Amino acid sequence: MIHYHRPQPLDRTFLTRGVVVLLLLAANGLLWLAGRFVFGIGAVTNLNNQYPWGIWIGIDVAAGVALAAGGFTTAALGHVMHREQYHAVVRPALLTALLGYTMVAVGVSIDIGRYYYIWHPLIMWNGSSALFEVGMCVMIYMTVLYIEFLPVVTERFIGRVNLPGPLSPLNGPVDRLLRFLDRTLSRTMFVFIIMGVVLSTLHQSSLGTLMVIAGAKMHPLWQTPILPLLFLLSAIAVGFPMVIFESLIAARSFGLKPEMHILGRLGRMVATLLGIYLAFKLGDLFIRETFVYLTRVSVESVMYVVEVLFGIVVPMRMFLAPKVQKSPLLLFIAATLVVGGVLLNRINNFIIAYTPPYATHPYFPSIGEISVTVGFIAILVLLYRVIVLNFPVISLPDRRMMPASKYSVRG
Repeated sequence: MIHYHRPQPLDRTFLTRGVVVLLLLAANGLLWLAGRFVFGIGAVTNLNNQYPWGIWIGIDVAAGVALAAGGFTTAALGHVMHREQYHAVVRPALLTALLGYTMVAVGVSIDIGRYYYIWHPLIMWNGSSALFEVGMCVMIYMTVLYIEFLPVVTERFIGRVNLPGPLSPLNGPVDRLLRFLDRTLSRTMFVFIIMGVVLSTLHQSSLGTLMVIAGAKMHPLWQTPILPLLFLLSAIAVGFPMVIFESLIAARSFGLKPEMHILGRLGRMVATLLGIYLAFKLGDLFIRETFVYLTRVSVESVMYVVEVLFGIVVPMRMFLAPKVQKSPLLLFIAATLVVGGVLLNRINNFIIAYTPPYATHPYFPSIGEISVTVGFIAILVLLYRVIVLNFPVISLPDRRMMPASKYSVRG
């Protein structure tokens, strides 16, 4: 079956009841964020010398990087492997990754005590630091994502540049610049796509390296030499579920028909990826004989079981069922479980499993930390809505490309 679709800006209203709620959550988060910069990080967080990071790193950064993996997995599938039938989900996945990594960069900035020194890694290199490699790869990859998104911008404005008043003489030069960028990028985009895939594999795994060097501060259920591999495998496994999750929510929000002919095929691939991830995770558990910790009822053992059972095993079984692959609701539930499982994995690694030896009390996020995190998520959703309403990101049926017989009028 041939599907005649092309990316188009959506003709929908921006302001809805849901958007109003998101605006309030975003405003609340920005208010607490202002307090962080005015009064200091200690005034709005429960961080201290024993717990130097919390949910701003565990969720906003570590989980944010993993959940933005749909950008490089769909790019690899659509462009590197030349699976043309998946191109309809590449742009939405790219936009989600772009916004996700932008929020990751902002999250790192606000979590650093001396945020005004965030530029130091650019000129003060430390090749023996896992965080240096993560920081450099994330900065370069974020730049690559913006370059990959440039064709969407040129497509939107070429032939439509209409600057007002005194800026009108710039209409011609700006249009020529856009056409030059479009021609240049069409010849060189494959270089940036390959760079994006390679860079993603590097920093996804290096976040795991960061927790390996935590040593005895990490609970044995998660502390393993293959943690970088597990971080990479989990990021690859969550890439397509994140695309399914985002696509179905966008279809529901904008009143569109879900691209089930694409999403169902993506779902079939997820089961294999989850199976590989599960094999390494359980194999490591038995080789190191850390399964003994599961016999003791504790926060760590319960969180580990929940992560593996509901984040890997249950959705893997669901994705194997043809009924799930054909049902938007069941497909959404399965994708949500994988997304939640990887989110829980990063929370477990960076917060639950991490116990400093001299901590006097356990860490729990403050109202300010929670508000900023929720506010960031709200801002991300709002930006996504603004962009898809104004730029050709989401593919819609294009009647100009369909056979004329479909629209002929019979007398």
